[in-house]
Amino acid sequence: MIALASDHAGFPYKERLKQLLDELKLPYKDFGTQSPESTDYPDWAHKASDAIAKGECDRGILVCGTGIGMSIVANKHKGIRAAVCESVTAARLARLHNDANVLTIGERIIGWESVVDIVKTFLTTSFEGGRHERRVKKIHSLTDR
Repeated sequence: MIALASDHAGFPYKERLKQLLDELKLPYKDFGTQSPESTDYPDWAHKASDAIAKGECDRGILVCGTGIGMSIVANKHKGIRAAVCESVTAARLARLHNDANVLTIGERIIGWESVVDIVKTFLTTSFEGGRHERRVKKIHSLTDR
């Protein structure tokens, strides 16, 4: 299950992402917002990130104007490794090397055609493990002490 969320600036892409995920036959849960009216990105990022942290969803895709705000909020949650990706290469490496489980996208930064490729790459790339495993384990080590 993929957690989806956006603020007002990311609302149009979130709605298009639902169509893309339907086409890919991938289940998702929409955590909001439900309109393009001005709203606060932390509210929606927290809801989606909570669902991933609790195991209700496996991964997330969060959209705001730049992707940065959503990423900052998501990374405050235990077990979340959110990456702002503006290219297919960044999405591939975020999965391969960092086992990122949340993709954040900036609607004001990336064109839709690129978003489709980024999302597909993020969702189909597996964590490489190996030497990266110990590094990923160190990410959350301070919060587990």
